[in-house]
Amino acid sequence: MKITTAFLVALLLLCLTITAAVSLGSAPIPVSTVWSIIASKLSPGSVEVAWSAGRESIVWDVRLPRVVLAGLVGAGLALTGAVLQPVTRNPLADPHLLGVSSGGALGAIIALLHTGLILGLATVPLFAFAGALVATALVALVTRVLGTNADRLVLSGVAVAFTLTSIGNLMIFLGDPRAVHTVIFWMLGGLGLAQWPHLVYPAVVLAACLGYLVLRAREINALAMGDETATTLGIPVRRFRLVLFVVTALLTGVMVAFSGAIGFVGLMVPHFVRLFAGSDNVRVIPLSAFVGALVLIWADLFSRVVMAPEDMPIGVVTGLVGGLAFIAILKQRKVV
Repeated sequence: MKITTAFLVALLLLCLTITAAVSLGSAPIPVSTVWSIIASKLSPGSVEVAWSAGRESIVWDVRLPRVVLAGLVGAGLALTGAVLQPVTRNPLADPHLLGVSSGGALGAIIALLHTGLILGLATVPLFAFAGALVATALVALVTRVLGTNADRLVLSGVAVAFTLTSIGNLMIFLGDPRAVHTVIFWMLGGLGLAQWPHLVYPAVVLAACLGYLVLRAREINALAMGDETATTLGIPVRRFRLVLFVVTALLTGVMVAFSGAIGFVGLMVPHFVRLFAGSDNVRVIPLSAFVGALVLIWADLFSRVVMAPEDMPIGVVTGLVGGLAFIAILKQRKVV
């Protein structure tokens, strides 16, 4: 009964959040009109049209796909952090700090400025995934050279992130100046280019990865307790950790491909979830995805409203809030 109640409350909260995000903006639209337009699109002829074509375009073509993308990206990044932290046994692990986001952004930059859409719409997500995977491998390699240590893992990630960001800047410098402005989107993070046909990629990847991680949550619990404990329970530690790194790289790469490099969502959300859900990943993993979706939808709404009619890059919002959260975690954990 408790699980059913919690699910219904979560669904209601998500609906309210989506409604607010679509309704509010530089041109506010009444909630009744928002849902009438959505109902009309989902079931043509079910609602009498009493709104302008401009409002319909704002709701269906601009705001709703953007809100859906924000939810998908927020869930994906938070899910990545929720997995990386117990797997690496480091409370500061997240796709941004470990350089995975920088690798994904580099892959997207190369695809946009130097190769073109050689594989169609899948080009940017595939290149971003490849970049995220390379970044993950580099962090693992550097950490192995320096010595396996939770703090050194984060330091290695920061070093890799700076290196890949510098290479990305070089790729921008060498690219076509007329196309460089399109890459700023990926450097600062943003959801303004959301379109319905593109949402299928992050949606399918998120659903597949979330399903896999929920099913393996108890094994992730064992891994968080230490390699010896996990081995005793019959878990092939090295292979399982490698699979988890690939899954998180896939999640990060695809999300970065459609949203740019948005930092600190993967760091903040899992810690917040553990405050009221405990450390059991059976609960933490799905809850992190849900809370991550809510957080990024609200962050995107703030970025649209605070400087209306201009959009503030969402990476600026999450960076400001995440930086403060990062300091708080450092103080609490005494990590140096």
